[in-house]
Amino acid sequence: MTALAERAIDIPQASRHAWRVLTVACAGGFLASVNTSTIAVALPTVSRHFGAGAAGASWMLLSYMLVTTVLVFVFGRVTDMFGRRRMYLTGLSVLTLASLACGLAPNIGWLVALRCVQAVGAAALLCNITALVTDAFPANRLFTALGINATVSSLAQVLGPVVGGLLASVWGWRAVFWFNVPIGVVGLIWAAINLRRDTTPTKREPFDLAGAVVSSLALGGLVIALSEGGAEGWTSPEVFIGLLMFIVCGPLFVAIERHRAHPLVEPSFFAHRARTSAYIALLFMSMAYFAVVTLVALYLQAARGLEPYAAGLHVLFVAAAMSVAAPIAGRLSGYFGAKLLGSLGIALTAAGLFGLAAMARPEQFEVLMDVCLLAIGGGAGLFMTPNTSSIMSSAPAHRRGVANGVRQTTQNAGFALSTALSLAITTAGLGAAEQKAAYGGTLSSLSRGALDAFTAGYRWALVALGISCMVALVASLSRGHEVPAE
Repeated sequence: MTALAERAIDIPQASRHAWRVLTVACAGGFLASVNTSTIAVALPTVSRHFGAGAAGASWMLLSYMLVTTVLVFVFGRVTDMFGRRRMYLTGLSVLTLASLACGLAPNIGWLVALRCVQAVGAAALLCNITALVTDAFPANRLFTALGINATVSSLAQVLGPVVGGLLASVWGWRAVFWFNVPIGVVGLIWAAINLRRDTTPTKREPFDLAGAVVSSLALGGLVIALSEGGAEGWTSPEVFIGLLMFIVCGPLFVAIERHRAHPLVEPSFFAHRARTSAYIALLFMSMAYFAVVTLVALYLQAARGLEPYAAGLHVLFVAAAMSVAAPIAGRLSGYFGAKLLGSLGIALTAAGLFGLAAMARPEQFEVLMDVCLLAIGGGAGLFMTPNTSSIMSSAPAHRRGVANGVRQTTQNAGFALSTALSLAITTAGLGAAEQKAAYGGTLSSLSRGALDAFTAGYRWALVALGISCMVALVASLSRGHEVPAE
């Protein structure tokens, strides 16, 4: 057989393998993403079942986000050292088993703890997904592949609120977690078949344990401070300790990384203007759009008394628009670039957020509310795919795990900060009993004054998210020219 014939046969084989890797990545991304959004709509149902207060209810959401945010950064480095296949299979196994256990939780404390275990598995998946796709596809197909992957993650957010609301309404809150199990088992078998064993580096570098611990403390402290501020008050010891952890450990992490021979993230990694600007834009854009699903779903249930499934149908507009816009952005990225498309998406999301905030009584303008939700989701979809492509294509192959780890950490930090800050602002004007009623979806049965305070907080939270969007727009416009991989 001639060399030309061998190449002719090998090309389609390589292509088929790349698409199979994409399906593996999409399965893991779907499970990791859907476990964030299902609980957002089912939150009042779970809160009522356990009689959870404001702190317990918020930590059902934040525990998963916080642990994922902290660990995905560390796991990105571990993946480059020990191989993507091993990390992916381990992560999917942990997430599947933890989902089964979550449905058996006897109280709110156990559920929060098991959500943390879920997040460990999710972090091991998320630090791998984009790197696996980037490794498998050539540059001319990468935008399309990442667009499909982003679409699946968006579909997870589409299905999450609806599935979570439906399962909680019909079969109870435990089903919200148990539906992950069969998907996880099938995904494990498929990944074991299709992921090659040749991704483990031949040379292993020492792991930066000090950097991992200090960065985890810094991120954890910031999220704890923001989340506890709404529930316990901004002068509470929890807020003080969280802020102190962030203030001390943030600069300490930078100092440690500068003096390490093999740091968690090389300082030079952020020397590229386009990539650093993309990370900054990602942080503030993630803060801007993510909490909208939780805010609107909570408002519709707490203030209007809607069932979880009905509230899920409204917030469906956010993720549905993302699922349509993400693949379109993937196809257009090669023509217009991340700067133009990403900035346009940010501006569209900002318009939707400020539009929602301007509605004095959202229930009186349901059609307009849904249009704003479409704008928020569509803008996020236009932004995410080209921004991800810009980051990943600028990173060298042997540091794509780190690049994706930083990307996922930045995005998840935005998610966690978005949720913590928006819930704190929304419930700031309520007493402890009123906050519990809000999280339980029964605030509409209390006084008109409590309902007005909740609505005002909801609108101010949307304004804060809109301001975050404008910061993201400035960062996106300042990215300059795209930088190729070193």
